[in-house]
Amino acid sequence: MVNLSASKARLSLKSVQDYYGKVLQGSKDLKTSACCAVDSLPIHIRPILKQIHPEVQDRFYGCGNPFPLALEGRSVLDLGCGSGRDVYLLSKLVGPRGSVIGIDMTDEQLEVARRHQGWHAEQFGHAESNVRFVKGYIEDLRAAGIGDESVDLVVSNCVTNLSPDKPALFSEIMRVLKPGGELYFSDVFTDRRLSPELAEDPVLLG
Repeated sequence: MVNLSASKARLSLKSVQDYYGKVLQGSKDLKTSACCAVDSLPIHIRPILKQIHPEVQDRFYGCGNPFPLALEGRSVLDLGCGSGRDVYLLSKLVGPRGSVIGIDMTDEQLEVARRHQGWHAEQFGHAESNVRFVKGYIEDLRAAGIGDESVDLVVSNCVTNLSPDKPALFSEIMRVLKPGGELYFSDVFTDRRLSPELAEDPVLLG
């Protein structure tokens, strides 16, 4: 990866924040078709979608299914959680003895996610919510309060490609995972270098 200057990295992050926070008000506003259809989800995941709040689902912009089996009781960190759809799916999968943290840098998305915490706890039959949402950058999880060796699993759904500093991102992932912990992520990729015109296009970047 070509190292970006700090100013260019900030510009990239600002562009992504604006796209997901201000341009997109729902999945109908997407200007590309990278997101996956509901019927592409594993069969055991699909029924849970019926328990996810419609507003949360409508603000989902992922492109895959980073959901391993045997999650009950696990602690999970979702990088770039957006409106929280995957956080709430994971909330159901880990059960009341597990926990899920969602981190995102976009206030508008986090506002939607937090609005429905109690609603989802009731849907899943949890005595209290087993999720929390924090604002921060996925390249600096320490600043967001995510401790060393603190989670069993890190997941990310179509977000790692948006990071302007992937070495820092993966270093942070390795730091927060417990020994034997795992990373599951789904993403878009290119098998060749992009021209600056494509790489810096605000719609394609988003």
